[in-house]
Amino acid sequence: MKRIFTISGLVLLFFFFINTAFAQNSTIKGKVTDATTGETLIGVSVSVKGTSTGTQTDVNGAYTLAAPSGSTLTFTYIGYATQQIAVNGQTELNVKLLAQASELQQVVVIGYGTQRKLDNTGSVSSVKGVEVSKQASTNALSALQGKVSGVNITNNGTPGSSPLISIRGLGTIYGNVSPLFVVDGTWYSDISFLNNNDIENVTILKDASSTAIYGVRAANGVVLITTKHGVKGRPVVNYNGYAGWQAATNGVKMADATEYATAVNELVGYSNHGVAPGDVKPPLFDNPASFGKGTDWYGQILRNAFVTNHQVSLSGGTDKVTYDYSFGYLDQDGLVRNNNYKRYTLHFANDFTPVKALKIGYSANGLFSKSNDIPGGIFHQLYAAAPTLPVFYKDGTYGDPADYGTGNGNNFNPEATLDFTNSKTTNHRLTGDVHAELAILKNLKFRTSFGGDIGQTEARVYLPVYKATIAQNRTVSNLGITHNDTRNWIWENTLTYDYKIKDHKLTALVGYSAQNTRNFQNKAAADNVPYTSSGNLHTAFPDGAAVAFIPTPGDQIHTRTLSQFGRINYSFQDKYLLNASIRRDGASQFFPNPYGWFPSIGGGWVITNEQFMKDQHIFDNLKLRGSWGKVGNSVVPINPSIQTVSADPYLTAIFGNPQVPTQGASINTVVPPFIVWEKGVSSDFGIEGAFLHNRLSFEADYYNRKTEDAIFAIPILASVGTNSGSIIGNQATIQNKGFEFVLSWKDQPTRDFSYSFSGNLGVNTNKVLSVLSGKNPIYSGGTGIVNGNLATRTVVGEPIGEFYGYKVTGVFQTAAEVAASNQKNAQPGDFIYQDLNGDHSIDTRDRTVIGNPNPKISYGFNTAFTYKQFDLAIDLQGVADVDVYNANIGYRFANENFTQDFYDHRWHGAGTSNTYPSTNIGSNDNSKPNTFFVESGAYFRVRNAQLGYTLPGNSLKKYGVQKIRFYANAQNAINIFGYKGFTPEIGGAVGNKGIDADVYPLFATYNFGVNVTF
Repeated sequence: MKRIFTISGLVLLFFFFINTAFAQNSTIKGKVTDATTGETLIGVSVSVKGTSTGTQTDVNGAYTLAAPSGSTLTFTYIGYATQQIAVNGQTELNVKLLAQASELQQVVVIGYGTQRKLDNTGSVSSVKGVEVSKQASTNALSALQGKVSGVNITNNGTPGSSPLISIRGLGTIYGNVSPLFVVDGTWYSDISFLNNNDIENVTILKDASSTAIYGVRAANGVVLITTKHGVKGRPVVNYNGYAGWQAATNGVKMADATEYATAVNELVGYSNHGVAPGDVKPPLFDNPASFGKGTDWYGQILRNAFVTNHQVSLSGGTDKVTYDYSFGYLDQDGLVRNNNYKRYTLHFANDFTPVKALKIGYSANGLFSKSNDIPGGIFHQLYAAAPTLPVFYKDGTYGDPADYGTGNGNNFNPEATLDFTNSKTTNHRLTGDVHAELAILKNLKFRTSFGGDIGQTEARVYLPVYKATIAQNRTVSNLGITHNDTRNWIWENTLTYDYKIKDHKLTALVGYSAQNTRNFQNKAAADNVPYTSSGNLHTAFPDGAAVAFIPTPGDQIHTRTLSQFGRINYSFQDKYLLNASIRRDGASQFFPNPYGWFPSIGGGWVITNEQFMKDQHIFDNLKLRGSWGKVGNSVVPINPSIQTVSADPYLTAIFGNPQVPTQGASINTVVPPFIVWEKGVSSDFGIEGAFLHNRLSFEADYYNRKTEDAIFAIPILASVGTNSGSIIGNQATIQNKGFEFVLSWKDQPTRDFSYSFSGNLGVNTNKVLSVLSGKNPIYSGGTGIVNGNLATRTVVGEPIGEFYGYKVTGVFQTAAEVAASNQKNAQPGDFIYQDLNGDHSIDTRDRTVIGNPNPKISYGFNTAFTYKQFDLAIDLQGVADVDVYNANIGYRFANENFTQDFYDHRWHGAGTSNTYPSTNIGSNDNSKPNTFFVESGAYFRVRNAQLGYTLPGNSLKKYGVQKIRFYANAQNAINIFGYKGFTPEIGGAVGNKGIDADVYPLFATYNFGVNVTF
């Protein structure tokens, strides 16, 4: 028995050790990230398969778990595909989860709250902050280019400038055409104060169903931005910085000095046409070839510009307090020498939960920027300056155009303009909000927030005493200062009730809002202001200076708005959806009729939740939705119904004894007795769906948007007795209608490799449906030419600001052709214009539509790839079916330079060209708006390409570093277009859109950066 017991004991002890060996727990660590974006995922459930043991990832996406070495870990996260990975004795497991769950379950930001995309009945697009911060754009809006269907963004290359953005076409003629920007609940007219790295999410509301809750300012769409706030967890320090350079792309090559001299001599010959023999001018240049290549003015003034951007942030929190703080610094040189922009940004956000039912917090953004600005008109000078002119003479003095007999047209030396212009701008801005949320009952919450925007901008232009050339000199110095102040605030209160019972879900919201907007502008100037002893520009007028204050229209603007609003969201069985809202706005600028009502309604049907769809295996989700709504636009001329007069030097009366002449005044405009709200009324119909286990998703929309009672000025007869010849009022109805399409694919075929593709397409048609003045057109679009012809018009049945002019059918080759034509005053080398009305004469009645500056098609294609520690993202973007007006070619006064293209193809004798005119293109007849100046504005570009590498985490932990990612980025590196200017991406105010009169050149940005997380 003793032996049996001993053997049994040994057997039991053996099995005990075997079991202990297999069940020995080891500590496993790792990080969970998004497979597509590389973004860390917080709150991912990590569990040991078949047990109750588990944990969650922290604020850095990291986890620590004790598990048997032979077990399997399960990673689960809402919105992502579940992964199971065998431990196999490993102590570190880094996991990439693929967002593969239903798109309809994702949460999207809407006005005054959030909701599942499944419950949304409007047209809403979202872009994650990580996608914005990855790009080298210094403004967040630029980073959105090509990523959202129906959104057109036009960049301005000037450092520190904001791009133009339009959502679903142009619907406003007079006033602000930009959308409303809502940052953390506070309203703004731009977001230049934001650092891209501080953005958590960007949501664009495009249809009236989603925007009507913002009634008063939603006519042009709404952009909602959520900034980063802290989350519970240990303190996390993050650094993101890059450095690189910017270089002009698709440069315009100008004629060299020999070619220029040849062309100018030809121009002198054309000017002698019909002149008496004694008045004939000799050629300006005896030997054009003697000048050689001459001066490359673009090469002299432009440069490869340095740019660097840095941000440091600290975030974390506890159950009671969370925080997110950051500091950012941007230093961007412009393409023009001496042009520079520096920006400093601060972001502070704290949230407190003193008791379970109460949450309070604040967010604040600070901006300080300063810039050395470019001289006005410098790009026209670079385009037009004579290459025969040296920058400096041998004695160090400036090359003077007068010494070369080049006349008044290009009587400037761009280097002198640059050297003697001292223009600086500083900007201080503080924005933010304080907020509190109280859970009154389980399903009833009250939220109040107070936000503001305090800003101060000063622009100083100093012109010293100097003498550079005969035309470029000053005998009296002058300092001009423009000071702008902004003082805006908004106070909003909402009450939200959530109700859910069985198959019914209801969310009801009511709110009250009050806003106050004040803007002040002061302009002043003084002569004989010296430099300071240190050689710097005075920051203020010196004591004793004779300061002249310059009043300007709109130098003080003060508006107030009071609003009440409400919304109901209802869902039955997650199949049938209803969204209804209404807002009542009262705005002071519409006195004595300040109030407007803005309702909306939307409905949706989630077809895949129907019983008859349960057994199908085609769609993972499918939803139909439709909406209708009305929104308003309050950014219109202030006090438009108040009659104003101004002094008129041409009106003088004699009064008194002795008689004294007294200057009179005249009425500026004819004003209506009152105006009403400009309203946007739109309908939208959309379909959303997904296939192949949610890897392939799509979205399509049709919209019809009308701007009713559009406010702008229409021309009237001068006999009415006004200077301006116009009347402001509710004049027109404008329509934008079109289609939008989005198609996306996401997949992770292996553990180490994932990829995604997303394409979007927007098609928009703009048309003026009616104008109070009937078929009388509104002309605009100055092209800088001396004869003052306008290149655009707005008229019933056509798009806003279409190009309007003469149709060129060829070029006169001989005097005999001129004599037999309808243009008796022409000469060989001039344009032949088509006689459209057949009256055998060419006059204004022969003008016709020659182009459309409103892009009909916009598109984007975005890709992302990850393989182990490598990631690659490529964004493509473009527009099509759009025209631009190249005003540079005809923007002439005398002897400006010509492009190489024009010189090579110009008419300079019978048979030399039937498409390009002679060098006499600046004559009154040749420079009239015509089809020669209109070119295709279509382009395709590689908007952004970025390659990154993340160091393995296990090699960093001993240094206290969580993550290091290096990346190389190229923006606008490849641009394909047929336009003969620097870039077809041309903005401009309504009526001047698409006219290129020396825009800032397009540039590519190449930079290298690093992201470090501690």
